[in-house]
Amino acid sequence: MLIANGVPTPDDLATITPPAARLMQRACAVVECFQKIPCNPCATSCPSGAFVRDNDINELPVLDWEKCTGCGICVALCPGLAIFIVDCSGEMATVRLPYELLPLPTAGQEVQGLGRDGAVLCDAKVLRVQNAASQDRTAIVWLEVPREFAMAVRHFKEV
Repeated sequence: MLIANGVPTPDDLATITPPAARLMQRACAVVECFQKIPCNPCATSCPSGAFVRDNDINELPVLDWEKCTGCGICVALCPGLAIFIVDCSGEMATVRLPYELLPLPTAGQEVQGLGRDGAVLCDAKVLRVQNAASQDRTAIVWLEVPREFAMAVRHFKEV
């Protein structure tokens, strides 16, 4: 239960999960923002205008999955670390997640994919670590995970 332990329920997740067919096409942002706060870096940073906002900056962001290109600019700019990029178009899925801990992992490193509650879900592999100055010290870690865990893996730990 989100309010009690910070972990969204299946009902919460159902409201923000892109259709499976969309995830199979190409990379897409998944916005796990469930708290109404005055925030809009995702909407202002999106070059394709995929975030649908009305005039109230306090409303939750809504993503137009068809407009989303999966570029990932929004991932590092989200102050709540609540945006992930999921791509299920290959044999294995890729999950890009924000990461603000040190030391940074390295490409090729074997890790364990963790769920939202911290439980180990699967073996994973670090494909890439993006850490550009424009990301303001929020690295983006690209993980390769089995496709069935793409919508569940949200962190990792060393093996």
